[in-house]
Amino acid sequence: MRIKSIQIQNFRKLHSCQIDFSEKETIFVGANNSGKTTAMDALMIFLKTKSFKTQDFTLSNWKNLNEIGENWIKATELKEEEKSVKLLEPYLPVLDLWIQVDNSELHYVSHIIPTLDWKGGLLGVRLRFEPKDMDELIQEFITLYNKSNKLSQEKGKDFKLWPKTFWDFCERKLNTHFTLRTYLLDPEKPNEKQELAENNIPVDGDVLKGLIKIDIINAQRGFSDANSETADNKSSRNLSSQLRTYYDKHLNPTLEPTEKDIDALESINKAQDDFDKNLKESFKASLSELEGLNYPGFGNPQIQLSTKVSTSDGLQHDSAVKYLIDKELSLPEKYNGLGYQNLISIIFKLIRFRDEWMKVGKNSITEEDIIEPLHLVLIEEPEAHLHAQVQQVFIKKAYDVLRYSENLKDKKDFTTQLVISTHSSYIAHQKFESLRYFKRNNTLALPTSEVISLKAVFGEKEKETEKFVIRYLNTTHNDIFFADAVILVEGPAERILLPHFIKNENCLLDNCYVTILEIGGSHAHRLRPLIETLGLVCLVVTDLDSINPNDNGKKCQPELKKDYKTNNDTLKSWHPKIELLDELLNLNFDDKVKKDLPIRVAYQKAIEIENGSGKTTIYPYTFEDALVIENKESFKIIASSTGLLKKMVEASKKEDIEELAKEAYSIINDKQAKKAEFALDVLYFEDPKKIKTPTYIKEGLDWIEEQLKGSKQGLIINTNG
Repeated sequence: MRIKSIQIQNFRKLHSCQIDFSEKETIFVGANNSGKTTAMDALMIFLKTKSFKTQDFTLSNWKNLNEIGENWIKATELKEEEKSVKLLEPYLPVLDLWIQVDNSELHYVSHIIPTLDWKGGLLGVRLRFEPKDMDELIQEFITLYNKSNKLSQEKGKDFKLWPKTFWDFCERKLNTHFTLRTYLLDPEKPNEKQELAENNIPVDGDVLKGLIKIDIINAQRGFSDANSETADNKSSRNLSSQLRTYYDKHLNPTLEPTEKDIDALESINKAQDDFDKNLKESFKASLSELEGLNYPGFGNPQIQLSTKVSTSDGLQHDSAVKYLIDKELSLPEKYNGLGYQNLISIIFKLIRFRDEWMKVGKNSITEEDIIEPLHLVLIEEPEAHLHAQVQQVFIKKAYDVLRYSENLKDKKDFTTQLVISTHSSYIAHQKFESLRYFKRNNTLALPTSEVISLKAVFGEKEKETEKFVIRYLNTTHNDIFFADAVILVEGPAERILLPHFIKNENCLLDNCYVTILEIGGSHAHRLRPLIETLGLVCLVVTDLDSINPNDNGKKCQPELKKDYKTNNDTLKSWHPKIELLDELLNLNFDDKVKKDLPIRVAYQKAIEIENGSGKTTIYPYTFEDALVIENKESFKIIASSTGLLKKMVEASKKEDIEELAKEAYSIINDKQAKKAEFALDVLYFEDPKKIKTPTYIKEGLDWIEEQLKGSKQGLIINTNG
């Protein structure tokens, strides 16, 4: 048995989305405010806590709900359809849970099988937060609204008292009038948005009890800092308390003692007797003095001291857990790093979750107990306080820890599913097919999200492309899954200098999370399926790579009307799918943007420069010569330089701009040219702010900035430097 998928409707910003679950780990990734936490909260609230607030409704739905409330108030007499839950149905928070069931597991799900014709496979249940009784809800809302409205009028007040709207009413009365109910769904329509029939009545009780055990690790774990003495930091949320809880539940020898426990209990009892004798002797004189007081109301009070040695007393102190340094040297747990504490804490919680599920030790199963066939573990942002290397260790080991039991491991009787939400690229890149990407949709008045399964990005015909992309992301980083936008660049020089250009000339962009990936013109198109599926705002900064087809495809300096072509795979096969150089150079701004997708290419374009008595048009070949040509005056005054930069400085001193272009083209195509070194040398220029962004790149950065304005409305942009 396992969860196949969930469908969430009308829950916060997840207006309507489906999330497919992996058999083992499912990892939620996406940019900030994309809905990852919303999805985790939906699972927690619908399946575990069952505690809702008005803010858990999709906010845009309250406009419609308030209008319904106004109609109730205005109506002299309500029709039956105006009092039906069907009226509110399109706006109620809903979670559809689809479970894959094997024939051997039918006894677990007998209470949720919808028809006798069901032969096994998928079963669906709908959890919906809805009114308990529509008549009572409407009646109290109207009564309270009219009462407060009448009072305001009598007092001659312009403002309205509570409840001003249906939302205002629900802020206080939501859980009085609403409850979570469960309905059975048609197992033949798992991928459809099903509407409940009139005769579909809710199922009594908690239908998931005995089916799914749910455990949660929230993002905030509250570990203490050794240097802090605040009350909050002295809380019991440390490793010692976790071990103590585990001991009391699973290991305590006083609970159903076994033969192995008898010796320990006997030793504890003897220690208690010896300690009692010592106390009586030590306090003999003091207690005799007390007995002679004859305090009113007491007749010769006799005071007896008796100790109680509990088996868990040994863990009732801050230093119960220590880190061994050497044979006789150790430190209490609070003196170790938060990252180490956090890793041990998370892993130990997973062990505890697993053993509670499997009824290990003193918590052993009785005849009345049922072990749930499915264990769902939810972990929010495990990367908090975890170092990068530890994050990778965690994601590799977490699921194995949850299965490390003789009754689990590779056996099929019980299933474990782990769901993680994360902002960590180190966690994301370990499990590509388990990733579920939350894609923001900012085109609506209220931004919403949809969820994309990464395993569905590449089709059967693109297995080699998939292999390349996964290997590339694994060897670089997976920031692409958390970024507001991505820029693909041709080489190291662009990667080094682009952040400098963004910081100096694009204020809004500098406040966004933009990831820059160096992938080269010959490979950028391989990322096409991933970027287009995710709907990422993407700028591809690439080179013209002009060649002369009449000279065996030899590299050449770009020129018009020469029948030259581009050798750049991105421009030929992704966008704009043009090979002729003349056509590429004549494309306008809008034609460089892909239709229906936020993807744009930026490559070298014509540069008009004053050359003596007139203007000369130059066509650069790569980023480096475009940079030098457009910054001729800045480069030629550089006094001290070496390597490629020195050659470019010498070239920039040529008065004739055409000669400069030819020289720069020749220099940059020298096999000895070190482009990364050149870019670093440019950054060490005494005033790098004087180096302006090449025009073709500036146009691309301005385009990205315009695309991101909608999702960054709250940013305050300082244009005064």
